Amino acid sequence: MFKKVLVANRGEIALRVIRACQELGVKTVAVYSEADASAPHVREADEAVCVGPAPSSQSYLVGERLIEVAKAMGAEAIHPGYGFLSERAWFARAVREAGLVFIGPPAEAIEAMGSKTAARQLVIAAGVPVVPGNAEGVKDADEARAIAETYGYPVLLKAAAGGGGKGMRVVRTADELSAALDSARREAKNAFGDDAVYLEKYIEGPRHVEIQVLADAHGTVLHLGERECSVQRRHQKMIEEAPSVAVSPELRARMGATAVAAAKAAGYVNAGTCEFLLDRDGQYYFLEMNTRIQVEHPVTELVMGLDLVQWQIRIAAGEPLPFQQTDFAPRGWAIECRITSEDPTNGFLPSTGRIEYLHLPSGPGVRWDGGVEAGSDVGLHYDPMLAKLIVHAPSRSLAIARMRRALLELTVDGIETSRGFHLRVMDDPEFQSGDISIQWLEQRLGTLTSPTADRETLQLAAIAAALVAHEERSGGRVVSPAPEQGGSPASVSRAGSGWAAVGRREGLRS
Repeated sequence: MFKKVLVANRGEIALRVIRACQELGVKTVAVYSEADASAPHVREADEAVCVGPAPSSQSYLVGERLIEVAKAMGAEAIHPGYGFLSERAWFARAVREAGLVFIGPPAEAIEAMGSKTAARQLVIAAGVPVVPGNAEGVKDADEARAIAETYGYPVLLKAAAGGGGKGMRVVRTADELSAALDSARREAKNAFGDDAVYLEKYIEGPRHVEIQVLADAHGTVLHLGERECSVQRRHQKMIEEAPSVAVSPELRARMGATAVAAAKAAGYVNAGTCEFLLDRDGQYYFLEMNTRIQVEHPVTELVMGLDLVQWQIRIAAGEPLPFQQTDFAPRGWAIECRITSEDPTNGFLPSTGRIEYLHLPSGPGVRWDGGVEAGSDVGLHYDPMLAKLIVHAPSRSLAIARMRRALLELTVDGIETSRGFHLRVMDDPEFQSGDISIQWLEQRLGTLTSPTADRETLQLAAIAAALVAHEERSGGRVVSPAPEQGGSPASVSRAGSGWAAVGRREGLRS
């Protein structure tokens, strides 16, 4: 096992890796930008080094500086987390050439799966089903038009070198194709430095289902079941769960075997994820492989009962996996909500400022993977995700109820967050029934983000604020609901008032 690991990231994933190292008895070195000098991950690590100004291009993305710090601090390995340099083959290779260990897949595997067109060719050769389309970037609009006519409209243009919805366009008619191709190329070039775009058949109303894989350096490759990631806005995941209501044990086995075959074809080692589209007929198609730990890894951890980040570190240190495929079957249900500094009622515009008050949910089956605290300043330099709220319960219905309760307990004052949006999703009948697809959220967005959608809750909050004001004026005791219950009367002091708690949750003050 390593003695010291440098964590080349920030926020909640940096804290997640630091905690995994602590439990393994491994010392950690945090890196931080000038904007993150007082961030929780800096304080929690054994040592910390500033690597540059706030812009990530001058700090977290300067791979040479990170390697230099790792060597100077005596770290033997670097964990990249997700985002930033986690899927850059050149960085993984540079770490290796510097005599350090990259806690992730080999550079060659990152390269093999880093280009979507190259990955398609690789997995097709391994017998993995893919969405019908061309395996290489299209040369021009004429070639794109010919391919589209072969498969029929609608078609999907996708950037070969990236993801996250960048360089992606749905084209429903031939008249739209040329302009959409130009637009997709420009966006791909700006986002990834590569304007290569390929074309595939657009699958209407599919689910986004991904399979977690874990592979050691001794030839063992296992899958850890699926995650349902269909609740997306502009191709960005917002809510994830494990398992999926659409996946039977038999389908799980088939999709898992497919993911294992794709990983073996790439010479994969460490944790990774194969993403699939699953149509309404149970047919699935390989999309891409994420060669890193995923944001949504906690839901798999909770239903499978193991620590994926610790196993990333153990595998990188040379340990063999002591498991067999038959050891893994989902137990219960887990749901994750990404808590972001965005205002859903205002087009998800970023919200900045200082977190003045933070109350975290707790209780059975509740997990908070966060990177902020009261007093944290939230700016525009980095991704808006503040934390992940995850719950685990015996069934999906109980997991939804538990998530709803946890969201009601969560209070973040000082900035707008996605909390209210997630609460409305938990209350949505279609989500509760599991009748969702990757288009579902876009179709329901108006209802789920309407400022009036929470009218009853806001009315209750207004009453709460008025009662708090009455308490402050009277200085006495009033009858209020017990905290978080909203029904059973209890005589409580103002400091512990259930009305005050409700008022805090809705961000209202008397």
